[in-house]
Amino acid sequence: MKILLSVLIGLFVGSEGFAQTKAKGYVFEDINANSKKEYKEKGIAGVAVSNGVNVVQTDSKGYYELPVGKDNILFVIKPTGYRVPVNAANQPAFYYIHKPLGSPAGFKYKGSEPTGKLPKSVDFALIPYEESTKFTSLLFGDPQAYTLQEVDYFAKGVVAELKGIKNIAFGLSLGDLVGDNLGLHSPYIKAVSEVGVPWYNLIGNHDMNYDAKTDSLSDETYERNFGPANYSFNYGNAHFVVLDDILYPDPRDGKSYWGGFRKDQLDFLENDLKLVSKDKLVVLAFHIPLFIEEEENSPFRKEDRQRFFDLLKDYPNTLSMSAHTHLQRHNFYGKADGWHQEKPHHEYNAGTTSGDWYSGEFNEQGVPASTMRDGTPKGYAFLTIDNNKYKIDYKVAGKSKEYQIEIFSPKVVASGRNTSAQVFANFFMGAEGDKVEYRIDDSKWSPMTYVEDADPSYMTKVYKWDLADQLLRGRRPSNGVESTHLWRGSIPARKLKAGTHKIQVRATDMFGNVFTQEQSFNVEEPAK
Repeated sequence: MKILLSVLIGLFVGSEGFAQTKAKGYVFEDINANSKKEYKEKGIAGVAVSNGVNVVQTDSKGYYELPVGKDNILFVIKPTGYRVPVNAANQPAFYYIHKPLGSPAGFKYKGSEPTGKLPKSVDFALIPYEESTKFTSLLFGDPQAYTLQEVDYFAKGVVAELKGIKNIAFGLSLGDLVGDNLGLHSPYIKAVSEVGVPWYNLIGNHDMNYDAKTDSLSDETYERNFGPANYSFNYGNAHFVVLDDILYPDPRDGKSYWGGFRKDQLDFLENDLKLVSKDKLVVLAFHIPLFIEEEENSPFRKEDRQRFFDLLKDYPNTLSMSAHTHLQRHNFYGKADGWHQEKPHHEYNAGTTSGDWYSGEFNEQGVPASTMRDGTPKGYAFLTIDNNKYKIDYKVAGKSKEYQIEIFSPKVVASGRNTSAQVFANFFMGAEGDKVEYRIDDSKWSPMTYVEDADPSYMTKVYKWDLADQLLRGRRPSNGVESTHLWRGSIPARKLKAGTHKIQVRATDMFGNVFTQEQSFNVEEPAK
């Protein structure tokens, strides 16, 4: 009887160990940067810590307590004036995975191993760091490699030119880190670590566990490799919030995915923002854009977007960033969309580092050119924040930073005749309402007309594959789509003398940057 009682007590104690309901610990100043709290290292007061839904602040001694269940990731919300440790791959180490029983079995790609009982104290190290209120970060859209060869294309075509870059605070990839094969997360991590700066990530629809039966379990492998799918941090006078906005399986039919948020994710955002000053710039990052095209078959769940907007109504300085589309565009949301402020909310839907999924002819770097379907060449962006204001600069991979406009025009036209041929200017960071002008030779600058059409320069790349007599190396580019940053102008061929003429295009973006590009064409006497 005593033996049976001892066994029962042991089972009870063991089960209690895996049913802890509270996590506790300290956020401390890691003077010697060894990530271990030592006797002389003091706690830091007023630092936010979260379990993925609740957000609390540390007391005067740096102590916190948070409720936990069987599936939580605890993380510190980095305050301004500190940095978090990074591992050997430059991944920020700001979280602790608490999954006593581990991830569900039977997934194709592994999740977390059982973590067992919580440590007596889950502590988070912060290292004092002098942060400027003006800083620049790097943005990658959709690296999305499906094979090791495509990881190599990403490394050679994008990462190589950024290796060792200076004066960058951190980087952020906006989802679809790989293309369904989650075994490629490790090669991706190795590749992006070569940039040499702390690198944050967010989950995309191609980073999910498709074995999952509920959305809350679709990020198990992502969490194992990158940490929480929903988190936040501060830098300078900006507050960054990273969110998983993919609902999988789609609750409408149990298949595929849908853009949106679970309630607990928006609860986290609400709790997080309660501790954020209204004078800060709030930067929201997620994968699928908030854009709603059709009410009945919307790519994003409308009620989720509305609560998202509701939570931001008292923050005058905001920016959203997304990727996913393999296009580049600026979306603006006003009162008709449910946004509460007079100034529209700006969402930068970033161009991708994989471009048009590593398609097209091979360039001088030995990788596919992969121009996107709207005519935007593959590349990456710099987000520069000054206090609570921001600007975004796009950089085409493998090209000069001055290359911001692609001009399409005929190579030759007949003199003395009118022509229906036109000049097109694809201003990669442009948006409707931007000022785009052109002139021929040294004539007066004239406004170009904004159009939403396929970029003819891109279409020539597609048609080259269709008209080739022999199969070209690589993969045919995708069909073109309407570009949201295309302008056109006429050619006054009747007034031009025979000879070479120069087209100049001048464009001013929403941040006041002015860019110019030029191209030549010939005017010839028509044959008699």
